[in-house]
Amino acid sequence: MDSTKLHSSCIQQISNQLILAIQSSLNQLWHQVVFIGVTIGILVLLDSQDDMLRLRRMSSVSATIQKKLTERFSPSHLEVINESHNHNVPKGSETHFKVVVVSREFEKQALLARHRSVNECLSEELQRGVHALSIVAKTPDQWEANSTVAPSPSCRGGAGK
Repeated sequence: MDSTKLHSSCIQQISNQLILAIQSSLNQLWHQVVFIGVTIGILVLLDSQDDMLRLRRMSSVSATIQKKLTERFSPSHLEVINESHNHNVPKGSETHFKVVVVSREFEKQALLARHRSVNECLSEELQRGVHALSIVAKTPDQWEANSTVAPSPSCRGGAGK
């Protein structure tokens, strides 16, 4: 086996075995992650940009958002849309999201209360790198009557230009 295949194989093995253990650390340190893994006596330094993006995707902020919203709201419909690519951020970033949450939990709640409960559920992510969160929070009856989700406005460059 050549060294490139060995390197890729080692990265895959380490990623598969340790992804759950390092997920919270990666979410906290997603800007600058350097992880040293030891498996079967092989030391691998995951420091290339491609390795970092691959590892980051496996334990993504998107997946964490989806998991938390699912656990908190038991939605009948859930979309987590990473809109970061529409903004002036590095490739592979997870900083701008739109979530569409349809849940019975929102019945008898005003729109503002729904947004507050979603923001509360995702407070850690909002403190650790999620810069923008657009929320569509509907009851199942509202979703059945109108499942249209308006597109997000174009990025204005951060300065409102």
